[in-house]
Amino acid sequence: MELAQVRLLVEDFRSCYRFYRDVLGLKPQFEAEDGPYAKFLCDGGPAGIALQERADMADVLQELAGPTAGYRSLVVLRVDDVDGYCTEITGRGADLVHGPGPMTDRMRVAHLKDPEGNIVELQEWLVLRSGSAD
Repeated sequence: MELAQVRLLVEDFRSCYRFYRDVLGLKPQFEAEDGPYAKFLCDGGPAGIALQERADMADVLQELAGPTAGYRSLVVLRVDDVDGYCTEITGRGADLVHGPGPMTDRMRVAHLKDPEGNIVELQEWLVLRSGSAD
């Protein structure tokens, strides 16, 4: 398992995108100023900071919908076999809140919460973007 990203769920995607790109100077993995998703690479590895429009992620996890949802971020972990790993961790007491299932044609995901209620996304990449880590 490896850390893939810390993803920030945002309302004003364009402003946040410009902040991470123009103010902090992080390099976007691909140009996506209009969203709904972008990943900024950090020096020294494939993990990075990602932005995702809150409404876009609410299509996957319904509890993120609405102004009182409260979630601002989630931790993303990449695994080799999301179905097998979910079977393993549910046997150790994890409760899945979504999946495993397809998120796009390139990946399968599952979501669970830690004891404090923070969202953890498990990703299995089926197809990588050409020339990139994800």
